[in-house]
Amino acid sequence: MSKRDSTSRRDFLTTAAAAGAITVLSGARRQDEKDADSLDRKEEAKPTFPKLRVAFIGTGGICTSHIEKAQEFGALCPVFCDVDTRMHENAGKVWPEARAYQDYREMFEREHANFDAVMVGTPDHHHYPATMLALKHGKHVYTQKPLTHTPWEARQLQHAAAMAGVATQMGNQGHAGEGWRLLYEWVRSGALGDVIETHTWTDRPIWPQGMERGDDEDVPPRSLNWDAWCGPAPLRPFRRDKYHRFNWRGWWDFGAGALGDMACHTMDGVFWALAPGAPLWVEPVASTPITADAFPKASIVRWRFPQREVRDAAGGPSWSAAAFDAYWYDGGLRPKFPDDLETGRRYSDSGNLIIGTKASMLISGDYGESPRIYPESKMKEIGKPAPILPRSDGHMLEWFRAAAGERPADSPVSNFAYAAPFSEVVLLGNVALRVGRRLEWDAANMKFPNFPDADQYVSKEYRDGWKF
Repeated sequence: MSKRDSTSRRDFLTTAAAAGAITVLSGARRQDEKDADSLDRKEEAKPTFPKLRVAFIGTGGICTSHIEKAQEFGALCPVFCDVDTRMHENAGKVWPEARAYQDYREMFEREHANFDAVMVGTPDHHHYPATMLALKHGKHVYTQKPLTHTPWEARQLQHAAAMAGVATQMGNQGHAGEGWRLLYEWVRSGALGDVIETHTWTDRPIWPQGMERGDDEDVPPRSLNWDAWCGPAPLRPFRRDKYHRFNWRGWWDFGAGALGDMACHTMDGVFWALAPGAPLWVEPVASTPITADAFPKASIVRWRFPQREVRDAAGGPSWSAAAFDAYWYDGGLRPKFPDDLETGRRYSDSGNLIIGTKASMLISGDYGESPRIYPESKMKEIGKPAPILPRSDGHMLEWFRAAAGERPADSPVSNFAYAAPFSEVVLLGNVALRVGRRLEWDAANMKFPNFPDADQYVSKEYRDGWKF
C-alpha cells in the first residue's frame, strides 16, 4: 500500500459491483446491540444507585440495554417514553409503577421534576431534540450514537452540555475498552512515528440503502403514534417495514446511514488517539448511486486533517502531530492489503488500518479488539506501551456514577465535550456524500466556502413544535 494513494476509483467500482450483489440482512438484532455493554460485565462488584431517578426515551431495541443496566444498578424509573406502546412492557415489567408516555415532550412538560437523568435510544433524527430537552431541564443524559443527526446539532449539544454542567455520555461502548487505550498509548508514545493514514471499514449496512421512497402507504398499527415517531422529520406516510422499527437507518430523513451508524464505534480510537480536530476538507472518494431519499449502498469517504499541536492525557507538554488522511469504507468495500502485511492475516468484517512512518497497526472489530502492530517482528520489538490512560470500570457505569454524584460530571470519558466534535466530523462525511464533491470546511462558521450549496445540509428544517 502506498502512503497516500491506497484506493483507486477503478478498484472501488470493481468492488462496488460485487457489493451490489450482497444479500441485505434485516430483522436480526444488531451485534452492537447484543454486545452493547459487554465491557461492563467484567465488573465483579458494581455499586447501586437507589436514589437516582432515570427516565427512558425509547424502550425497545438498544434501549433494552439501558433498562437492564439501570435495573442492575438499582436505579429508579418513575417515567418512560416510547412511541409504540408494544415496547412499554420492557420498562413497565421492571418498574410497574412507572408512568408511560408516547411523546417525550409531554413527559418533560408534566414530569420534569420527577426524574434526574435521561437515557436516549431513539432513531437518529430524535437524538438532538430529546437530548436538548434533557439538557435544558438540567438532566444528566446518556444518548446513543451518533450523538445527533446533523453537524449543527452536534455543535449545539456541545455548547448546551457545557452550560448545563451535567453528566453526559454518548453510547459508543468501546470507548471504555482496553483496545482503544492501547492504540492511544502506542500513538502517544511515538511507537508508530507519524500517523499519516487511517482506514476504517464496516460490515454495514445490514438494512436497505440506495432506494427511492415510492408512494405506497399503510395504516399504522394502533399501538404506534406515527406523528410522534416522525417528530422533527417530515411527516411521511407510514409504510410497514420501510421505516419503523429497524430500516429507518437507510433514509436521509431519519437515519445517518452506515457511516453515521458505525463510525462513532469503529473510528473512535482513531479520533481519540490522534485528536485531529476539524478537517480541512472531506470528500466522497466514490459511491454507488445517491438517491434523493436514501444513503448509497456502498461508499468510500476521505477526510484530510491538518498538522496540529496535541496535548497528552496527563496535561503534559504538547507534541506536533502530522497531517493525515482518514478513509471510511462501507457496503462491503475494503482497503487494499498493505505490502508488508504478513501472509495469512486477513481483514475482519470491520476494523482499522493505522499507517505510521515507523510502524503500522491492524485492528479487528468495532471496539478496538485485538490491536496488533505488524509485522509480528515489529510488534515484538516495540512491545506493549506504557499506560497513560486510566482504565474504565464500564461505559455505562462511568455515567451512572457521575449522574449519582459519586464522580465529577465530566468524568464519563465519552462525554459530549469529546463525543459532539467527533460526531460532527463523522456527519460531515454524509454531507459530502449527499452533494457528491469535495467540501472545504470552515469549522468556526460551520460553512463550506468552496460550495455554499452544501451549507443547507449542515442543519435541516424541523417540523413545528420540534425545534429546541
